Amino acid sequence: MSEREEAIGVADPDYIGFIQNVKQSTGIDLAQYKEAQMKRRLTTLRMKNGYQTFREFFAAMMKDKALFYEFLDRMTINVSEFWRNPNRWEVLRDVILPELQHGNRRLKLWSAACSTGEEPYTLAMIMADKDSLAQTGILATDIDDGALSKAKQALYLERSLKDVPKDVAARYFKPEGPVFKVSDTLKKNIDFRKQNLLLDKFDTGFDLIICRNVMIYFTEEAKNLLYHKFSASLRPGGYLFVGSTEQIFTPAQYGLESTETFFYRKK
Repeated sequence: MSEREEAIGVADPDYIGFIQNVKQSTGIDLAQYKEAQMKRRLTTLRMKNGYQTFREFFAAMMKDKALFYEFLDRMTINVSEFWRNPNRWEVLRDVILPELQHGNRRLKLWSAACSTGEEPYTLAMIMADKDSLAQTGILATDIDDGALSKAKQALYLERSLKDVPKDVAARYFKPEGPVFKVSDTLKKNIDFRKQNLLLDKFDTGFDLIICRNVMIYFTEEAKNLLYHKFSASLRPGGYLFVGSTEQIFTPAQYGLESTETFFYRKK
């Protein structure tokens, strides 16, 4: 397809066929992602690997596990850091969690689309510093096996720790050559699982669901579906914590209300 055809929105049967094949074979529905962003990203990956068409690329992807994992990495944008946007984590620590912990309840927390683990480990650090980690259940899910494998290894480059308070980093990271290893205390308290947010059923009764910097890649229809699913998974009074580019403008339609910036409480 020419650049001009793409610019005026002419359908590309090669890419449409790729979307259909991926959904049929894996359950991953690329049509739920913003097409221009996703197609551009996957075209770059396809050409880098030397395939002229998406049809050829799909056939190769189904035979080559490494290529399939590379596709998942490119599709899911595994970019994360510990304590990303620190002021929001401080609000979680100082305002939201004390409300949720009222009455010494055991908390049920979920990091959805957790990528390579920085987000659930940040959450675990906060709970450990509150002496509450052992009384907290933390679920961390992602669609990408490669990302989950990295999360379970718990080895990170120094740049991922740039926003971690120095005293916190000293407590929960151990340098091992060029990388830093997360303490086993945090690791053993996080349940990492594979999950397709759009396709799979969600557990219920969560006090907190964190889903940040993921929704921006989905279509409006997919976002609407996910916000309804997240709301149904929260207990009354539970919170949804979203990313800095993902403000929900009409939270009431999902049974949510805005409290702190980027925090939404289930009514």
